[in-house]
Amino acid sequence: KIYVLDGGKSLMLALSQDLSQNRPAEAREHVRRFHELFFGLSPQKDAIEHNINRALQLADKSAYHYYVDFAEKGYYNRLISGNINQVVRVDSVVCDFSGYPYRARTYARQMIIRESNVTERSLVTDCQLQNTSRSDDNPNGFIIEHLTILENKDIRSVER
Repeated sequence: KIYVLDGGKSLMLALSQDLSQNRPAEAREHVRRFHELFFGLSPQKDAIEHNINRALQLADKSAYHYYVDFAEKGYYNRLISGNINQVVRVDSVVCDFSGYPYRARTYARQMIIRESNVTERSLVTDCQLQNTSRSDDNPNGFIIEHLTILENKDIRSVER
């Protein structure tokens, strides 16, 4: 039991919370943050590199392989040269905690904003989550493994 003094006058019992109670929310936030960093891109080389590096600290080599593949295909260079912003809105992260490693499926929308139009895309990914130690770079204490992009397709395009 922990007791807290309020200005030296009143004595209150402070209840501690079991860390495992908040784990599902932390898992969803970890996956959401990874997707925002990895798929939300601006047309500036330094910003892309900074966000990708932060995202890669939250995941294993499977995310790195996607990054290398995108880079080799010139994806990031096209964003920069075309002055294209890519905004990601995560609709939901569905986690299954019935087994370990935990499974997570993410449903998101990408808005690819060009000078001439805005394209909305559907993004669905699947991954596993392993527990790991917490750090400043990984405050939720998870690592994303076996990232798979299941769907990344155009929904609509609107002229600007």
